[in-house]
Amino acid sequence: MGRWQGGAGERLKEAALGLFASKGYDGTTVAEIAAAAGLTERTFFRHFSDKKEVLFVDQAEFERTFLDALPERSDDPMWLISAVLDTAAGLFPEERREWSRARQRVIDANVALRERELLKLSALAVALTGALTGRGIDPISAALAAESGVTVFRTAFTVWVTPDEERGFAEIQQTVLSRLQTLLD
Repeated sequence: MGRWQGGAGERLKEAALGLFASKGYDGTTVAEIAAAAGLTERTFFRHFSDKKEVLFVDQAEFERTFLDALPERSDDPMWLISAVLDTAAGLFPEERREWSRARQRVIDANVALRERELLKLSALAVALTGALTGRGIDPISAALAAESGVTVFRTAFTVWVTPDEERGFAEIQQTVLSRLQTLLD
C-alpha cells in the first residue's frame, strides 16, 4: 500500500462510493474502503474523520463558495441570493453529475445520512442569513431570502441528479428560482 501516492483522498472517495453502492453504507467498513483504494486505514483517517465524511468532506468549501459569492452592495436580499446561486452553480459541472447521482443514492438509502445532508443545508442557510444581516438586511428578510435560496439550490440539485435529466445545473437552478418568483407574484 503506497503511503505517498498522490490522489489518496479522491481514491478513497471513489472506493467508498463503489462499496456503499454495492454493500450499502452500513455494510461497508473503513478497512474495506482503505483496502479498495490500495491504502491503509491510517491514511483514511488522515483524510476523513469517519466514513460519512467521505460523502460530506467539502462542507467548509461548499459554504465558503456561497458566502464568497455574496455581492458587497445591494439592499435587495433576493437579488443577493440570486447572485450567490449563480456562482454556486459552478460547483456542479457536468463531469460531476454521475458521482453526485451515486452519492445521492447512498444518502437517500440511509436516514442518518439524509439527516446529515439536511444539517449541512441548514448550516448554509444560517451562514447566509448572518452574511445578509451583516450587509444591513433586516433579520426577517435575510432569513427568508437565505432559506429560499437554499430551497432553490436543494430543489435544483434534486432535479439535476435524477436519472434522465440532461440540463445543466445552472439552467435547472434558474428555472427553479423563476418558479419560486412566479409563486410569490
